[in-house]
Amino acid sequence: MDTVHKIGRRKTAVARIYLSEGTGTITVNKKDYKSYFTTGTLQYKVQQPLMLTENLTSYDIKVNVYGGGVTGQAEAIRLAITRALVSIEPEHRLVLKPEGLLTRDPRMVERKKFGQKKARKKFQFSKR
Repeated sequence: MDTVHKIGRRKTAVARIYLSEGTGTITVNKKDYKSYFTTGTLQYKVQQPLMLTENLTSYDIKVNVYGGGVTGQAEAIRLAITRALVSIEPEHRLVLKPEGLLTRDPRMVERKKFGQKKARKKFQFSKR
């Protein structure tokens, strides 16, 4: 098996993964994913597609991720891993699709409007 390259996105985070056969190590920006994502929730999000398809120790994954915050980055990695697993074995789609892991979350931050404090919040009006 060759190395599979896929991209996942979430908000402004972009994750590029390189998936190859191996022992199950996940490296994010040249660090172990457990030291990069310190909370259990984020570690679970990264592992979720591998756990659902029972491939935790089947593949080595190298990830380059940038932009966004840690949650967006973890979800971008999750989408990229899901896409890679489906491209390797199309039958994984039947397990991953009902969990909603193949859908790219389109929600982005709304832009700030001029004359306002934030996107929707207005400046307070005081009558003096």
